[in-house]
Amino acid sequence: RSVAMCEVSFALDRARRRRARARTRAMTRANAAARGFARAGATTRTRARANAPRERIAAARTNARGRGGTTTTARAIVDREDEDAKSAMEGLEISAMRREGRKKGKGKGKKASANDEDEDGFERWKWRRVMLKVSGEALAGEDGFGISPDVVKSIASEVAQAAMSGIEVAVVVGGGNFFRGAEKEGNGLDRASADYMGMLATVMNSLNLQAAIESKGVPTRVMSALEIKEVAEPYIRRRAIRHLEKGRVVIFGAGTGNPFFTTDTGAALRAAEINAQCVLKATKVDGVFDSDPKKNANAKLYKTLTYETVRRLGLGVMDQTAITLCEENDIPVVVFNIAHDGNIVNALRGCSVGTCVGSSDKCSDTCEE
Repeated sequence: RSVAMCEVSFALDRARRRRARARTRAMTRANAAARGFARAGATTRTRARANAPRERIAAARTNARGRGGTTTTARAIVDREDEDAKSAMEGLEISAMRREGRKKGKGKGKKASANDEDEDGFERWKWRRVMLKVSGEALAGEDGFGISPDVVKSIASEVAQAAMSGIEVAVVVGGGNFFRGAEKEGNGLDRASADYMGMLATVMNSLNLQAAIESKGVPTRVMSALEIKEVAEPYIRRRAIRHLEKGRVVIFGAGTGNPFFTTDTGAALRAAEINAQCVLKATKVDGVFDSDPKKNANAKLYKTLTYETVRRLGLGVMDQTAITLCEENDIPVVVFNIAHDGNIVNALRGCSVGTCVGSSDKCSDTCEE
């Protein structure tokens, strides 16, 4: 009897365990199905939320066209479309100016020579992307202080001519016409503070030159190494290159943004960053001489120099940091007198307008008269 009761008890336990496992499997399948339905519902809601803004934008665009843009969303869409259209028109105008510059001279008649046809064409330029370094003293002109309107107009005209012809022009402006930090150190003013004041002077010159170039019909952007977002964009390398690719002139203000560095070093640094092919240094002298031409009437003008010669002789082309940067990146430096009309354009054509510092192949005279 005891054995029979044990067998009955074991059989009942096995039956209970089988029923429990069956209930567990059923609940697992039900939960999985419920999760699947929930996931499908969430995907549907997500898609609905993603499509809702598009539907609202489409409805707002329809309202804007039908009722003149009475809603806030409609006005925002219209404003964005106006900005896009303005940017597109600006690009078309620049492209048209470039095409006009490249094709100018083709209507001179059948007897015109090939050189005459390409006189204002893209092929005549030696450099495609350049860094123009304008000293503050050059902007002052004969006055020696402040900004000379005639000098600024002359520089703006030549920069605009180059930009309209397809040359990508970047500019670095000095601040010596207002304040030179290295000379003002002392009397309670430390060198770092003096240099920062000089950087602000370069921003003043940059804004003036920007207005002059834009008055010639060429869009211009000022990018400052110091954050002055109300008047200038912050310097971002990729944005600067994009501005150049769009045909805009880019003016770099505030030097490198660090004290103890000259604007010549800033020009060499920015030239290396934007992959410029040449640095054009516009000054008040005709080039690099073996002695001071104001004191020595027989001073000799160098036509070409190597970087090593500049360092060995201690010639005042640029400071040693700037010369080293240019040498390491194989960027030639052309020093010329900004007071002579047409020197910027002639330098871009490869004409000998002053002194060229660099390798022999980069400093060869490719000017076609």
